[in-house]
Amino acid sequence: MEKLATRIDWIGNSCRLLKETAAEFENTRPFEGLSIGTGIHLEPKTVALLLTLRAGGARLICTGNLNSTQPATVEFLRAQGITVFATQTTDPVAHHRSLEAVVAEKPDLLLDNGGDLFAIAAERPHANLLGGTEETTSGRTRLLPMRDKLAMPILVINDSPIKQFAENKHAVGQSLFESYMRFTNRSTNGKRVTVFGYGACGKGTAAAFRNAFSTVRVVDIDPVTSLEAHLDGFITPLREQAIRSADVIATVTGFPDIVTAADLPLIKDGAILMNGGHFPREIDVAAFRSHPDVAGIDRYEADHIETFHLKDGRSFHVLGGGHMANLAGPRPLGNSVESMDLGFTLQARCLERVAKHGVGAESCIVPVPADIDAMVASAYLDLAR
Repeated sequence: MEKLATRIDWIGNSCRLLKETAAEFENTRPFEGLSIGTGIHLEPKTVALLLTLRAGGARLICTGNLNSTQPATVEFLRAQGITVFATQTTDPVAHHRSLEAVVAEKPDLLLDNGGDLFAIAAERPHANLLGGTEETTSGRTRLLPMRDKLAMPILVINDSPIKQFAENKHAVGQSLFESYMRFTNRSTNGKRVTVFGYGACGKGTAAAFRNAFSTVRVVDIDPVTSLEAHLDGFITPLREQAIRSADVIATVTGFPDIVTAADLPLIKDGAILMNGGHFPREIDVAAFRSHPDVAGIDRYEADHIETFHLKDGRSFHVLGGGHMANLAGPRPLGNSVESMDLGFTLQARCLERVAKHGVGAESCIVPVPADIDAMVASAYLDLAR
């Protein structure tokens, strides 16, 4: 008998490690009697993680991130009886209301992505909050100054070596390349691509475009990191030259104001700008929109592309409004299933550790424990053999 399956079904059946973890959690019930508040991209791969946590007994209170919430995912979760405070929005005020609604439920654990939930909890602590996880480097950077206020175990998933090479290096690079093709339908062959940032995400992005026959330039403020890019075979020009020559500019730094209105005189006619960082602030799109040198803007609504026409006759294009490109635009797919299966299993195991009081307040904003890395790596390899 035929079944009309969905993308959520496809992703769930493809997350083999999470399925195995969920089966174990149904027996061990590590989250029995606990609630978990989550603020992470609401798309089909997240469903596989959330259902794994629920298999462990958790009551879930969920919201998403700016611009990446997929309505079909919200509808599915609500149909499963999961509380969701989220809409697909690019409005920071509306998004903040959703975050506050999650924290107002006083969850026992938080699964954060960008430090939004823990930042609210630092100002409005509740006694039953045990700790939780933070997904990103951006979140770690944001939360570190609040460490004394938080004083609870918060394990940073992005500091796991597995997350660094499996998701950041390989999957982000692949998905940003895929996003460029999906948005533009333009070739990469012979294009001059400038990548800002040569951390794990930047390494993967630079490699993906080079593998697609582009000439890749890398810009990083750290001379040691720039030397690494040079020895990896990438061109490492000064910043101004890197912008002037670029057909495509990709920002993957985790920091704001990487390409700003001050760079308008440098941007090449026809250049395409895209961001892979968590927050939509690496490319200052708002400043472009209001700048006096911009004579007009064409908006390709269905394709989520803006073309900025400058008074001197040049034009350039921005993908997805400067939001994370691999979760923006038409049919956003995000990172590969396998990479998220690994990363989300790290999430589940770290939350399990915090729930069982296996780490204390001294583990506030620290990397994933090495034994959890080893456990997840061994489990994935067992399935791959």
